[in-house]
Amino acid sequence: MKEEKKLSAFSVLMGYAGNYKGLTYLSLVLSAVTGLLALMPFVYLWRIIKEVIEVRPNFSEAVNITHNGWMAVIFALISMLLYFAALMCSHVSAFRVAGNMKKDLLRHIANLPIGFADEMGSGKVRRTVTEATSSTETLLAHNLPDMVQAIVTPLAMVVMLFVYDWRFGLACLASIIVAFVMMFRMAGPAMAEDMKNYQNALEKMSNEAVEYIRGVPVVKTFGQTVFSFHRFKESIDDYGKFCLEYTYRCRSAMILFTMFINSAFAFLIGLMLFLTRGGGEVSQDILVNFLFYVIFTPVIVTTMNRVMFMSENSMKINDAITRINSILDIKPLLEPEDKKQPKGETVEISNVTFRYSDDAKPAVKNLTLSADKDEIVALVGASGSGKTTVAGLVSRFYDAQEGSVKIGGVDVKDIGKDELMNTVSYVFQDSKLLKRSIADNLKIAKPDATEDELKAALKAAQCDDIIERLPKGMDTVLGSEGTYLSGGEKQRIAIARAILKKAPVVILDEATAFADPENEVLVQKAFMELTKSSTVIMIAHRLSTVRNADKIYVLDHGEVAEEGKHEELIAKGGLYSLMWKEYQSAISWKVGEAV
Repeated sequence: MKEEKKLSAFSVLMGYAGNYKGLTYLSLVLSAVTGLLALMPFVYLWRIIKEVIEVRPNFSEAVNITHNGWMAVIFALISMLLYFAALMCSHVSAFRVAGNMKKDLLRHIANLPIGFADEMGSGKVRRTVTEATSSTETLLAHNLPDMVQAIVTPLAMVVMLFVYDWRFGLACLASIIVAFVMMFRMAGPAMAEDMKNYQNALEKMSNEAVEYIRGVPVVKTFGQTVFSFHRFKESIDDYGKFCLEYTYRCRSAMILFTMFINSAFAFLIGLMLFLTRGGGEVSQDILVNFLFYVIFTPVIVTTMNRVMFMSENSMKINDAITRINSILDIKPLLEPEDKKQPKGETVEISNVTFRYSDDAKPAVKNLTLSADKDEIVALVGASGSGKTTVAGLVSRFYDAQEGSVKIGGVDVKDIGKDELMNTVSYVFQDSKLLKRSIADNLKIAKPDATEDELKAALKAAQCDDIIERLPKGMDTVLGSEGTYLSGGEKQRIAIARAILKKAPVVILDEATAFADPENEVLVQKAFMELTKSSTVIMIAHRLSTVRNADKIYVLDHGEVAEEGKHEELIAKGGLYSLMWKEYQSAISWKVGEAV
């Protein structure tokens, strides 16, 4: 995409058109011809008026009225048909361009590290994929043909303005020049920066809206309003402030533009009064020419409005391509040329330092830890201590800036993407299930799984009670006919999916966070099945879930503060011991005990 940045926006878009780019060029040619033909009906209307004036009062001698009338109709129809054909061609090409652009974006996003969406913001990514690509379709399908007309028609108009009477032509041109100056004040170079700021404000508001919607349950539970989400409210206020300031800046220029572009009649009448000063009889030629310009001036208004929107649309598409490129320019994690197979299930993290951005503090710093085969290793610590970052590094959601992360003695950077995904199974804190059947959700892990394998995985994950109460068992489509699962039930289905995958390394990221006490017991039993013959890295806030872990690492500000088994760490009386006391105090707390 670096090479494409040097190209014009149109050249970039044509790169996505493939074999359909010829339709775009054809639409531009047809649109240009349409712009010329659309002026011809005015010429024939003027001929009708001219003939009537010339033969008055013997109107029976006006024998060409019918011919000129039909010619005006024919040119209008031909113009309409050619414009329709131009739009047909432009739409077919535009849909192909927008489709190919979305495919390229989604294909590229699929190859990017999972952490990229968190850094950029899911709202911004969604808006770029949907709205930025859609704006290119609007440009090619509608705006571009209109742009050609907005260029061709004024050039033809300028010629026609001086064909009949150069004095009336200058009068019309005066209003156009003043209107163009006013338009340049609104849609000149400064507007490019305004357009960028406008899109930035929309993206920020979109990002914060996503976060707000995710937090709606909290808002409703505690009876809060939108004002409790300061960042979301700030993004709305910033957007409103920008729009008002921009509107105020353009107000005077827009008023003057509208006034002068519609004032050609005033210039014409003023000139006509000047030419007929003295009260004598009006020359027939002057009257005929005056009437032509009176008929013709409405075209000026339409054309100048198109010119104004043409510059705005051009800036919009340039901004859209810049935003699309901002994603396409993000480099995916490099696939190793010489792919290696892990030799075992051990996980070794050695002297790893990782930052989410160059100017951020290290999320983990000089971190060293390990997990052996058939071993359950727990990561505990306060929020922000680096637990989830460690899990992301093992799964290669990110690449460490320093140190190494190895599975089976092989650096994860040297393991192919598909092999790594088969090696590591990840159960997220808030596991997502598709609105498909439970069987389909499980087959994501193993598409060719048999019915017996699916049942065995569900049984091992303690999901029998879920399957029994569903109307169609594991073929029940989630979300249909009021079929929904609780957070703990979703986690058990997610664990069944992981069991079906049979990955050598299993990462459990706060997997009991949304489970009630009854579900937590079943989730813990499911864990025991999942962790058989696998290396397990468990992230937990509920310290009761890690008591039986073979090894516990206590993280503090991205570093290992303590390590050992539960009893050993309690005996040390350090950070873990303090966390355990606080946890015991929290679970024993009852309503009414605190004052």
